[in-house]
Amino acid sequence: MQDYIRERVLQIAAYIVEYRCTVRQAATAFSVSKSTVHKDVAERLPKINMALAREVRAVLNTNKAERHLRGGEATRKKYKEAQVS
Repeated sequence: MQDYIRERVLQIAAYIVEYRCTVRQAATAFSVSKSTVHKDVAERLPKINMALAREVRAVLNTNKAERHLRGGEATRKKYKEAQVS
């Protein structure tokens, strides 16, 4: 694995754990695709740092469990703003 990829993997993982963010938010913060972030944390990170990989997986599992709530809130906000206008 090239050094810049290894460094990116560790930075993304630390960012996800620190801010408890989604894959999409991490991708935006690092100007990479969601696929890149997913591959970094799902495939590359366990080979580099298994303990950090477990922490990241816990955050992503929580985000996945709460995803339907965030989507519902976004829809509610969208239609509420549409009614006001």
